[in-house]
Amino acid sequence: MSRSLFWLSDAAWQAIEPHLPKNQPGARRVVDRRVISGIVHVLKSGCRWCDCPADYGPSTTIYNRFNCWSRRGFWTKLLDALAEAGAVTKSTAIDSTYIKAQRSAFGGKGGARRRPSAVLVVAGQPRSTP
Repeated sequence: MSRSLFWLSDAAWQAIEPHLPKNQPGARRVVDRRVISGIVHVLKSGCRWCDCPADYGPSTTIYNRFNCWSRRGFWTKLLDALAEAGAVTKSTAIDSTYIKAQRSAFGGKGGARRRPSAVLVVAGQPRSTP
């Protein structure tokens, strides 16, 4: 079974590398190029973080790095820097993967709701029993 993995090109990596956070505390880091390639793979393919191929590194590392960098505004700063350099345009770089939706936006139980008939409403039928 052949998997199609996403890897950053040398030109893309040279554009991104200067904007990466430096001197981060913690354990020895997985190579940033592999992690960013893994993040892009997950976002492009739509797979779950835990299903990210091991070629990119541990899936928890990929998710944690994406989450941490998102909270710190790294992706927005990177997009601004790349747009300023002319490497990417903002209008083509933004898509629905960045837009948050409420949980109920994905749907739920459908069907018609049962409403009381107009006759019962007019008659003033009590809503509860005494």
